[in-house]
Amino acid sequence: MAINLSVVGEKSKEVEHPYGWKDVVLYHLGIGAKASELHYVYEGVKGGLKVIPTFSVIPSLEAVAHVSGKLGANPMMILHGEQGITIFKPIPMKGVFKTTAEVKGIYDKVKGALVQVETRTVDENGEELFSNYIGIFCRGEGGFGGEKQPDAKPVEPPAGKAPDFTGSYAVSEDQTALYRLSGDLNPLHIDPNFAKIGGFSRPILHGLCTYGIVCKTLIKGLCEDDPTRVKEYRARFSKPVMPGETITTKAWKLEDGFYAIEAETENNQIINQAYFKFTA
Repeated sequence: MAINLSVVGEKSKEVEHPYGWKDVVLYHLGIGAKASELHYVYEGVKGGLKVIPTFSVIPSLEAVAHVSGKLGANPMMILHGEQGITIFKPIPMKGVFKTTAEVKGIYDKVKGALVQVETRTVDENGEELFSNYIGIFCRGEGGFGGEKQPDAKPVEPPAGKAPDFTGSYAVSEDQTALYRLSGDLNPLHIDPNFAKIGGFSRPILHGLCTYGIVCKTLIKGLCEDDPTRVKEYRARFSKPVMPGETITTKAWKLEDGFYAIEAETENNQIINQAYFKFTA
């Protein structure tokens, strides 16, 4: 099956995504929020419900599907390789997202193809809220040649330096069943038969769930648990997480409000070439 290179430059229609506090709370629970964290799970908390900024990935799903569905790649061979968010203003606890996606490039990685997609989201008044960068790796679709991927120097921890922050989260065996209710219904994360077709022994955790768990850990450890301070967060997924594993997040300060990030489980490094920016 040959990947369709003509989709580069393809834009989706504007997708409207109404949401309320229940959607926000469900997402927070899916990435590990506890009942005691009232600012994440209780709509009546003093000062108002706070929104973890990785919630911004949710409205991008449908818009990305509109353009990625035209790639012609086997959906069981597609993996989420990279994710980045840029936050322009704090996300309100309810409203309407309006999102547009565009395929920015397709690059030959020999064993597969890297598809880069960007989305931009505004609120009901047209004010820009956030943007998403999505790197999709299509296994088995390489070898077509074409344009070289632009060079970008990865953000990495200082060699030999211990992390300035470390935090851990134990992934529940039921985490995938809960997280998928926020909109990512790929059966790879719930159906053992689909997981085997995809080359995994059992269902794996959503990459975006891992992404959210790491962000929540960083907010608590670096931002005094204030999600409104987050400005940008980007990560490369190197290995999948299995339910039941523990995610350990490590952060190295490069400058005020800017940290290099890595995350691992007991068995693998799962996130690298990552960084986290926030208001110091």
